[in-house]
Amino acid sequence: MTLKRNILLAGAVLLASGGLAQAEMMATTVNDLNVRAGPGPQYPAVGLATRGSTAVLDGCIEGSRWCRVDVNGMRGWVYADYLQVDRGGSQVIVEQHRDEIGVPVVTYESTASVVPVDPQPAPGDELLGPVGETITPPETVRTYIDTNPGQTVQLGGDVVVGAEVPADVTFQSIPDYEYRYTRINDRPVLVDPGTRRIVYVYQ
Repeated sequence: MTLKRNILLAGAVLLASGGLAQAEMMATTVNDLNVRAGPGPQYPAVGLATRGSTAVLDGCIEGSRWCRVDVNGMRGWVYADYLQVDRGGSQVIVEQHRDEIGVPVVTYESTASVVPVDPQPAPGDELLGPVGETITPPETVRTYIDTNPGQTVQLGGDVVVGAEVPADVTFQSIPDYEYRYTRINDRPVLVDPGTRRIVYVYQ
């Protein structure tokens, strides 16, 4: 069964204010980001949309940065700050130009808990799923991080495995270990120094 059939939102009701005949609005993701089962970080991630993925933008919740999208057949919720659309030949961020580009307004009401789904992509869903390798760091690494906390960097969006860390963020070395670490949004993460991609996120 494909991922798109596995996404179940128990008791969820989505209402679009625009008409059904409205043309689809296409967007592009500007960063690697989690696609979530509902409009909030408390909802489980149903997959990962990699940077540059094409998404159908259904609309955004009024007064909120959460928008519902369809990425390669996977439907879920992402931040408007990390979506861009074409406006007169230029790419603009959805959150900064919602009124100008006419983003439809949608609402979300949940009357029951969200049913967790399998986040693994189905065959053919090449834009989805974890990016990079999965590792299990030894306990000595966490001990070293806890005793050498360093400064935290505040970045927007989700801290997820596979996301690329900006070039201006510095990493700290870990003795006798191939990966580096830094703190993003108060969470320690391990990073591959060659690709600058996150390989592990401490909870």
